[in-house]
Amino acid sequence: MKRVLLTTTSYQDTPGDHHALLEGQGFEIVRERGPLTEERMLELAGDFDAFLCGDDAITRGVIEKSLPRLQVISKYGIGLDKIDLATCNENKLPVLFTPGVNHTTVAEHCLMLLLAISKQLVDHANWVRAGEWKRKTGHEIWKKRIGLAGFGRIGREVALRAKAFEMEVTAFDIYWPEEFANEHGFKRAASLDELFETSDVLSLHTNLSEETRGLVNAERLAKMPKDSIVLNTARGELVDNDAIIAALDSGQLAGYGTDVLDVEPPEPDHPLIRHPKVLVTPHIGSRTYESVPRQAMRATENLIHFLSGEGEYLQANKFD
Repeated sequence: MKRVLLTTTSYQDTPGDHHALLEGQGFEIVRERGPLTEERMLELAGDFDAFLCGDDAITRGVIEKSLPRLQVISKYGIGLDKIDLATCNENKLPVLFTPGVNHTTVAEHCLMLLLAISKQLVDHANWVRAGEWKRKTGHEIWKKRIGLAGFGRIGREVALRAKAFEMEVTAFDIYWPEEFANEHGFKRAASLDELFETSDVLSLHTNLSEETRGLVNAERLAKMPKDSIVLNTARGELVDNDAIIAALDSGQLAGYGTDVLDVEPPEPDHPLIRHPKVLVTPHIGSRTYESVPRQAMRATENLIHFLSGEGEYLQANKFD
């Protein structure tokens, strides 16, 4: 009997056909509430044939302790930065993932953050709930310039929704979808610095790597127009927290809306979560009743097809 460690809470908490599919395979399923720390993963490592994981810390130490029994890692989602891919490649350990199933819901979440910040939605709703009829004056997003750092599936979906608000869309990506951009009139920035300089709203849609860590820093924030907004539905480590706070306090930034933090869940004294110009949601951009079953089914099918040797699966890493 194959033994599978299931850690993703979105998968476990949301109804859908994925539950019956996984439970019908005859696996022994051990459920944990992730994302798990490296310490907890090390406690569990070595006793499983497969991980069906979220953003757990799957480090070199975890992988090495898991082998030789561990046959495959099936990631629920597309972000692979918490998995040590180099160690997986060294040991020819396949990592499966689920691209193309959550881009619409994350794009919706991104626009929600933008509208909430622009209209001061949270303050207004909280005041009314507290019995106060207080009002601030907000801003339109109509005709504003939005810059997208990353123009993959999610970035393109955000662009389409921004276009519906008649925003001026510019994007930067090494891999440029020429036909799509030309069809919709989206502009290509020549560099990241140009993107920051020309964006009233800067939205992050790139993966986390050593090259992109701290992509949003003090130098680049200083290039943005005054009272601009930064949105992050990608990874918390893409931004320098201290630089964001300094820009908010100086008035350079009007707001920071993020669904991700560098530490999740954060400590109570995390510098961003109580700042009056910051809107933080708890990494729920793809957590909808529509999106979760799509991701969960893809992750489950990947796992089943790999272990059975029958059917197709999507593998993120390639071996020499």
